[in-house]
Amino acid sequence: MKKIFLIASACFFIFSQNKLNACTNFIVTKGASKDGSTFISYAADSHTLYGELYHWKAGTHPAGTMLDIYEWDSGRKLGQIKQASVTYNVVGNINEHQVAISETTYGGLDYLKDKRGIIDYGSLIYITLQRAKTAREAIKIMSELVAEYGYCSGGESFSISDANEAWIMEMIGKGKPILDKKGAVDNKAWTLSSVWVALRVPDGYVSGHANQARITTFPLANGKTSITTKDIAKIFNPNVEVVYTPDVISYAKAIGLYDGKDADFSFSDIYAPVDFGGARFCESRVWSGFMKINPDEMAKYEDYARGDNLKNRMPLWIKPNRKLDVKDVFAMMRDHFQGTSMDMTKDVGAGPFTCPYRWRPMTWDYQGVNYIHERAISTQQTGFSFIAQCRGKYPAPIGGILWFGVDDSYTSVYMPMFCGITKIPHYVSVGNGNMMTYSPTAAFWLFNQVSNFAYTRYKDMILDILPVQEELENNFIQLVEQQSEKFAKEYNANKEAGINAINNFSGTAAATTFTRWKDLYHFLLVKYIDGNIKKEENGKFLNNGNNDVIPAAPNQPRYPDWYYKLIIDDAGENIRAK
Repeated sequence: MKKIFLIASACFFIFSQNKLNACTNFIVTKGASKDGSTFISYAADSHTLYGELYHWKAGTHPAGTMLDIYEWDSGRKLGQIKQASVTYNVVGNINEHQVAISETTYGGLDYLKDKRGIIDYGSLIYITLQRAKTAREAIKIMSELVAEYGYCSGGESFSISDANEAWIMEMIGKGKPILDKKGAVDNKAWTLSSVWVALRVPDGYVSGHANQARITTFPLANGKTSITTKDIAKIFNPNVEVVYTPDVISYAKAIGLYDGKDADFSFSDIYAPVDFGGARFCESRVWSGFMKINPDEMAKYEDYARGDNLKNRMPLWIKPNRKLDVKDVFAMMRDHFQGTSMDMTKDVGAGPFTCPYRWRPMTWDYQGVNYIHERAISTQQTGFSFIAQCRGKYPAPIGGILWFGVDDSYTSVYMPMFCGITKIPHYVSVGNGNMMTYSPTAAFWLFNQVSNFAYTRYKDMILDILPVQEELENNFIQLVEQQSEKFAKEYNANKEAGINAINNFSGTAAATTFTRWKDLYHFLLVKYIDGNIKKEENGKFLNNGNNDVIPAAPNQPRYPDWYYKLIIDDAGENIRAK
């Protein structure tokens, strides 16, 4: 393999905003889970994204109906496409058939973004969820949508699953035209507006992606260097484990990116080469999640995750050292690089209260030297996150659960939203507040109240937050396990009654979470007001022994010695006691 083109950047300090802001995904196959579920996890990380649960109702549409397309990131209208005759109920990023799709943006080579298209990556996800009954059908629909209407986003990695299997798909536009021998645009050759590869994650394995293209070499279908659009339709054959655009390799050759053997072609190395930022800000998150499920295998890739050794590239998927349950997947989404050389609580940037967060910008310079802040899975700018769990042993509307949370994943609560619900709880519904408008009944604003307050005295407050999070989530997990069989029987006997039952269940889960979290915020505010820490016993504040409304003298713990030394080094003589 020979790369003819290299990114023109002399310094790692220049990064795509997608890599700095964006998202994290993990993909867990049936054989890797304790109960035979598939899981997709997702954190939607953007400084301008509001945490709310999207919903599209199932419907039928007359022939000739057109669908307006709006770019997910900006709200800009892109155009119109033909509406499908039948669309399915979609709750967030899962539909009533237990098809789930999520993404992370890797950007790739900037000039490959194809401005001819009218399908952005967000529309691609949510339109497909309204039309697909299986993961394989979703891949086919996605390929057809971008082929017909054009793909206008940067490079994207997609996680796609149903109750039986899971796939990773990577796509990038064809913004650079193919020229004929005379140097003119060859419109016949330059037809499809994207190239992509999709691989089925082997059963028993876990994959992931976080804003860096991860598919390198891949098996060529039937040993052929390219496939046809008819071959893409064969994805419904269960033996097919890889599918890609017919010109994924030939396009790279035609525009001068590659001239090697087809068998050596690496999607990531050609269309989105990994650099220091791609490793340290992006691949590091996948590595850190993998470390939670197979540390013995993944420890040897720490130098790659740090960006110190880009040749030591970690695998696309790994086998966990145990079968995973939903709490294990929750834990993968809650990480600050604890226990690694990138642990965000171990340097002075964490402050005296070991806060594992750094405010932007992530890249900065001091006296001509460039530096970074780490980019962990758990981050302050998360709008929403979820774990989509697909369970084939139940009817589809009951089997699929979107464990949905808003704000920072580390301090969020994952609430069970069954994929068949037709009513979104008010606390997480679209329109209940927005990024510009506070709403006192919006879970997003309530969770931000708690997390932003906790950032001020993190090491103390987090000890009060996590037990409440665990209490709620453990209760939900237990209730889902207890109630699912009952809901399934109700649904099989009377579909409307079954849907009403799960509507009530998910609505109650959201209401319970909101009420308990509001109580938690009040407790934290009273306990930690003005930098004091009130004394308590069994969850009740102690009084002074004389009056029920006057607290006992509060604790006022010292700053750590290293922090005092910083103060002394800066202003010692000025504040020294005489």
